[in-house]
Amino acid sequence: MRSVFLIIFAFFLLILTPAYTYSAAAPTRYMTCDACGLCPKIVNGTKPTCTVTFVPGDWERCARCLYPNKFPAGQPADPKKCETLVIDDATNLAKIPVAKGRQFTMLGCLSAGTNVGFTDQKGAPSFVQAMLNVVFSMSGGIAFLYLMYGGYEILISQADPEKLNYGRRLVYGSIIGLIFTLSSVFLVNLIGAGILRIPGFSGP
Repeated sequence: MRSVFLIIFAFFLLILTPAYTYSAAAPTRYMTCDACGLCPKIVNGTKPTCTVTFVPGDWERCARCLYPNKFPAGQPADPKKCETLVIDDATNLAKIPVAKGRQFTMLGCLSAGTNVGFTDQKGAPSFVQAMLNVVFSMSGGIAFLYLMYGGYEILISQADPEKLNYGRRLVYGSIIGLIFTLSSVFLVNLIGAGILRIPGFSGP
């Protein structure tokens, strides 16, 4: 009878005793590459670590462009820390998100938020369009003055072949320059959207 009582007491004692569990922290996970082309080499062991064997030449400038909150001006951007490659377990995305509207190109850091294209998000003329309006006005005025000067040289040439050719060259040059200036919108849009793929030139 005493043994039965001891067994029941031990059973209740086992139930009422709080259970202490140990859960090891999940190992850090890394992306294959970050937005600036930094690709790590994951070393598996007791704790996976990230080592970088190759760093792109412009990685630091690109990281400051695409991750401005993590690498502000004046703070070092160390690619060997692999900060831009760490994955958040909760969202399964990068812990350091890429800034929206930013793109790193051979021209440097460009932001679509600064209205680099011909119109902003609301369709209003952008800074580039305003600059082009000034260029068109100046080039049109200069071409008109050269056209008038060339016509004046032709009028006063008095059948002198040298003056006549000089006047013709002025007229032809002003017309060609005006055509080239007016086609600059097409050239800038072609280079910005088709070749360099600058945000803001290629549309939404």
